[in-house]
Amino acid sequence: MPSNTEFPKATYRYDPYRTYKFRLKWDGKYIAGVSKVSALTRTTQVITHRAGGDPSTPRRMPGQSEYAAITLERGVTHDVAFEQWANKVWDYHNSTIDDQQGGTGNQDVSLQDFRKDIILEVYNEAGQKVIAYNIYRCWPSSFVALPEMDANGNAVAIATLTLENEGWERDTSVTEPAEPSYTLPAS
Repeated sequence: MPSNTEFPKATYRYDPYRTYKFRLKWDGKYIAGVSKVSALTRTTQVITHRAGGDPSTPRRMPGQSEYAAITLERGVTHDVAFEQWANKVWDYHNSTIDDQQGGTGNQDVSLQDFRKDIILEVYNEAGQKVIAYNIYRCWPSSFVALPEMDANGNAVAIATLTLENEGWERDTSVTEPAEPSYTLPAS
């Protein structure tokens, strides 16, 4: 049984939070319609080492950590937030190639234009923010504007944005809220 120091407000909560209530924010604005976010994954390489005089089993140490790309999905609408961000990377890449080939290049492109810090917020069943993660220096490595179209299908058109990132951490300023209690109306 959890102690009061582990769960200071909702000591009675035994159920984990659901994965279907979340919001994504970048540039200070919530991004509409995001229906799926892949898992936040960090992997640390294992370095094995054994000195000649050690026992026959090697020692294991942590090595370099890597953060997996994050995939965002949402239904295709007239909102162009995914496309505009993906185009900034494309513009930067093409500007660099143009400069290397002696062209004039696009002078309006900078590193700040295509890297963004984003925030993933998780909400409980009552709509209260319970967990948030700050994801740092993200940039789109893949953008699918339209899925495969099928006249015989019955699916929603989904746009996909894959983000490379340089790390994430939990926002410790977001604490567990006191969950509201409901009473039945008097009869």
